[in-house]
Amino acid sequence: MRNVRFTRMQDGTREEYEFLDRMEAAYASALADRILDSLRKLENGISGYRINRLQHSLQGATRAHRAGESEEMVIAVLLHDIGDELAAAVLRPYISEKIYWIVKHHGIFQMYYYAHHVGGDRNSREIYKDNPWYADAIDFCHNYDQNCFDPDYDSEPLEFFEPMLRRLFAQPRFEDAEQRARYGDRD
Repeated sequence: MRNVRFTRMQDGTREEYEFLDRMEAAYASALADRILDSLRKLENGISGYRINRLQHSLQGATRAHRAGESEEMVIAVLLHDIGDELAAAVLRPYISEKIYWIVKHHGIFQMYYYAHHVGGDRNSREIYKDNPWYADAIDFCHNYDQNCFDPDYDSEPLEFFEPMLRRLFAQPRFEDAEQRARYGDRD
């Protein structure tokens, strides 16, 4: 079977849904490959900095790894600049709620370093000052983002992080907030 026959889900057969389950499993198993491809594309994206976005991501992940951060955090740093919301959404089923929140909101925290130069409010992050992960987001940006534009930094190559990335994306840990509540969070 190459495709299901139905045009309405209510008309699907057991055989068709078993086929679709196999197709979905094959697609899901290739997630790490798709993410690695997305990271490689950062090498040719817009920059303006002294290094490209891939080198920035590798530098941040290298710093996080050398600082003894968890693999979960290292991979979150590696992926943070594929897009705040996109990175957070991709990572969400695989990481703690804390790291998810940090990645999702890191853009506003990063503004602290430059917003005042372009007419913005560098203290916009203050809207989150009562969040339990506020200081963690500040640390994330300070240690693994704002300082990762050094062309002379000896970053690890993408291949160094590939096994970590494959381990993290091998199996979702939490599908949604209900599962997080039922089984607990790791942070």
